[in-house]
Amino acid sequence: MTFKRILRTVIAFSLAGGIPAYGETVYVRAGHLIDTENGVVLSDQLIRIENDRVSAVTPWQSVPAGATFIDWSAFTVLPGLIDMHTHLADYGQTNNVAEPLLHSAADVALLSAKHARDTLDAGFTSVRDVGAFRAFGDVSLRDAINNGEVDGPRMSVAGAYLTVPGGGGEVTGMAADVALPADMRAGVFTGPDDAKAKARYLFQHHVDFLKIIATGAVLAEGTEPGTPEVTEEEVRAICDEAARYGSYATAHAHGPEGIKIALRGGVRSIEHASLIDDEGIKLAKAKGAWLVMDIYNGDYIADVGRKEGWPADMLRKNNDTTEAQRQGFRKAVRAGVKIAFGTDAGVYPHGLNARQFPYMVKYGMTPMQAIQSATTSAAALMNRSADVGAISPGHYADLIAVAKDPLIDISALSDVAHVMKGGRIVH
Repeated sequence: MTFKRILRTVIAFSLAGGIPAYGETVYVRAGHLIDTENGVVLSDQLIRIENDRVSAVTPWQSVPAGATFIDWSAFTVLPGLIDMHTHLADYGQTNNVAEPLLHSAADVALLSAKHARDTLDAGFTSVRDVGAFRAFGDVSLRDAINNGEVDGPRMSVAGAYLTVPGGGGEVTGMAADVALPADMRAGVFTGPDDAKAKARYLFQHHVDFLKIIATGAVLAEGTEPGTPEVTEEEVRAICDEAARYGSYATAHAHGPEGIKIALRGGVRSIEHASLIDDEGIKLAKAKGAWLVMDIYNGDYIADVGRKEGWPADMLRKNNDTTEAQRQGFRKAVRAGVKIAFGTDAGVYPHGLNARQFPYMVKYGMTPMQAIQSATTSAAALMNRSADVGAISPGHYADLIAVAKDPLIDISALSDVAHVMKGGRIVH
């Protein structure tokens, strides 16, 4: 049975009460509305929603008699948040390097539906899912959500990791004679021509963008974060193929040389950027590329990894990269590099995504900049600025409401009172 057929056996979670029917005009009163496009806060606003999109935002006025009205006048309202680095369609990290081999496609399908719901309940109405060990599980999850079969965020998906044999995107740490299933090696390539062919294969199976593993990984045994694993020619071949499909590639890259190889090869964003140097920061800015830096994640790995006995080599690599990444983040903010919010959710439990916001503020962003990184900047990176990341006419009616002012205390985003997706209350 395919992943997609399995996923469609999952019964969709029930939506919260008060759901308007599609096509009905809905009015939402916002006590305070964060205008992420202009970086300002508007008081006492009325949001009119038609079908699943915002049709008008005006100062509060009475609504037509009998209209569907949602009163969030006691809340701060902002666009649904966007996490640009998640792994919904996979099992989480454990102390067992063989964990990905212990679960069937059915196991992963069922669990991925829960991950999607947890993410949506946390106020993240869109995500970019940057890879799964079982190829195309994320494609199936995206499609099930879009078809209304599973509740979850809007997803942009990569399908599989484009990685060299034994690289940071492979399941590693096995004995030499252990053969991995074919669906765990769908993106493994050798050389530019093969890289191009594998990129084309992924697009033929309906991915939205490509994810290149340009360096070793913290959580992949036998690889080193600082070691480049691809050539500039290979990166360029992948990026050129992505462009043919009207899309782009992003690159997992920790080490400074791998970051620069990926940027020179044409990627649109760098994931992690843990050991980025001044030259890499300058190059990212010159190229107009985004950095997606998971600066909360290191604390989770250090704490839970020690308690659960994760491999010592993983914990060592995490120690080598965590503080360096945060200082690189601070430098990138000061330099004016474009930064999009991304957490690596899946290494830690889904639904805790907002824990990263206080770290972004601690390491140099204003609260408004941190919010924009998870709204307008993330939307621009995904080429979806017309649809998500803002509350203004034409955008999807993806809204969240929080009781406290996140511009005063950014941790307020970890306690979302209400979530609306496409004009429907879902939490």
